[in-house]
Amino acid sequence: MELINKARVKKRIGSRLLKNTFSKWLFMLATSIGLVVLAILIFRITSQGIRYLDFDFLTNFASRKPEESGIKAAIFGTLWVMAITGPVSIILGVGCAIYLELYAKRNRFTRFIQVNISNLAGVPSIVFGLLGLTVFVRMLEMGRSVLAGGLTMSLLILPVIVVASQEAIRSVPKDLQEASYGMGATKWQTIRRVILPAAIPGILTGSILALSRAVGETAPLIMIGAMTFIAFVPENIWSGFTVMPIQIFNWTSRPQTEFHDVAAAGIIVLLFMLILMNSIAIMIRNKFSKRY
Repeated sequence: MELINKARVKKRIGSRLLKNTFSKWLFMLATSIGLVVLAILIFRITSQGIRYLDFDFLTNFASRKPEESGIKAAIFGTLWVMAITGPVSIILGVGCAIYLELYAKRNRFTRFIQVNISNLAGVPSIVFGLLGLTVFVRMLEMGRSVLAGGLTMSLLILPVIVVASQEAIRSVPKDLQEASYGMGATKWQTIRRVILPAAIPGILTGSILALSRAVGETAPLIMIGAMTFIAFVPENIWSGFTVMPIQIFNWTSRPQTEFHDVAAAGIIVLLFMLILMNSIAIMIRNKFSKRY
């Protein structure tokens, strides 16, 4: 048996510790750069928009005067669009994931579908806007309505929800499923009473994060012709609408500096909504992850 060369081992350990220390500080530097940039961005937006952020800003409609401008129409438009996008994308996405993971046979066609779903998750959002313009606005003659906008955004986040739901279903222990079958439960009973409850944290977390992305998207809705300036609240799914990112884009395109400050106030409201949605996702994950 070859004796251990202590000097050689000590040299290797020292080299590995040096590499570990270097990697640690390199990653910490990368994280710090991101945090510093984020802090600068938040500070600039807050310093610009805080003086316009009041109750009147939340309850007024857009105006040609910066001091009278508000984001009410954009907030209600965003809520209307999300009210359509959420149910449609979650129901279709979770249903697709259940079929692909628990019902579909493992063959070339199934693999082809899964590869394309994964690829769709990385497609630029403007492509989905062109698809929504062709299918919903022109072919189905929905016009520039809330319904067309909601369905277009559903196309955008549907692949993300499918992938997240598949991963959540795969994470359910096989022992739970086998125990359910052993007790005489059918496949659908096992899915409804065992698999879905155990997969809820991952499914809802992925769905809410996908909806958060939809809240901040602008390009698809601009492509289908969402309005940039309206002074009314949508009354039904066939009404015209605008959303917060489009309203912010409209303010930033104005030459007056005051409108840029109003846009900063709108960004603060949008960030608050995104933080609220992400916080809800974390709470749901922490609550349901302890059940199994």
